[in-house]
Amino acid sequence: MKTCLITGVTGQDGAYLAQLLLQKGYRVVGLLRRSASSDIVGERMRWLGILDDVELIDGNLTDISSLIRVMQNVQPDEVYNLGAQSFVAASWNQPLLTGEVTGMGAVNVLEAARITGLKARVYQASSSEMFGLIQEPQQSEKTPFYPRSPYAAAKLYAHWMTVNYRESFGMHASSGILFNHESPLRGIEFVTRKVTDGVARIKLGLAKELPLGNLEAKRDWGHARDYVRAMWLMLQQDTPDDYVIATGRTTSIREFCRIAFAHAGLNYEDHVVTNPKFLRPAEVDVLHGDATKARQRLGWQPETSLEDMAAEMVEADLARHRARLGK
Repeated sequence: MKTCLITGVTGQDGAYLAQLLLQKGYRVVGLLRRSASSDIVGERMRWLGILDDVELIDGNLTDISSLIRVMQNVQPDEVYNLGAQSFVAASWNQPLLTGEVTGMGAVNVLEAARITGLKARVYQASSSEMFGLIQEPQQSEKTPFYPRSPYAAAKLYAHWMTVNYRESFGMHASSGILFNHESPLRGIEFVTRKVTDGVARIKLGLAKELPLGNLEAKRDWGHARDYVRAMWLMLQQDTPDDYVIATGRTTSIREFCRIAFAHAGLNYEDHVVTNPKFLRPAEVDVLHGDATKARQRLGWQPETSLEDMAAEMVEADLARHRARLGK
């Protein structure tokens, strides 16, 4: 039985990845940062019905001693570093924390694996936000990076350090440059979930309008369930490498609103209003991924359409609110 260690296991990607690896017969160990409220720590894993099957162990990305201890105790065959301060907007208010957790935290994982002498394969969660002010209409592994937020800059540091550890120490370390991926487990602070939660609230009479920022920003949105499968595939390759993971379809926030509201029989134009407080200091206008390399080398392709994902998210938020209302 293989053993995997997942940082960020309580997040969206961590929960879906844990579910996938349990299905594949892995022993799944998740790193737990003991600062979150204990009653919500396992909410996403509980939603997926896997909370009791995941071993949770104390540790912190900013404390390399804890990571070394965890590596020694767990002896993982695969390490997936998904932990980060991952909300772009918050990174402007907490740039130093974002750099420490998202950037240096990744290096701590790599260094802990190197110091302990493990032969573990390491996955680093890179981000399409690193492309920022895009230098090509469609972004691939060869597209130059131009980060436009503290989050993106921290992710870029982590990405290049992963390359350096791979090339300098011969580590099997791969990075997935994942474009936006969503699901019912997405945090409420992210725009797609903010939209689907807003749809549910309006449908159930709990709200009348949904304030958002830039409706014209475009993203390449896929389902997190598909994207964690790509993470696993990367670590099954004989040779480590970096891969863009994307659907190849770009959609505006406005269009996502139209799709989500229409699923509930609503017209987004009757409810969505723009609010300047949700605008970023430096906007990333368009992201559009080219996952040709992942398709050819990993045999990966997305299985869930944007429309099906939006419908799943709306239905999940309707169910959540109905449960709270006792309906």
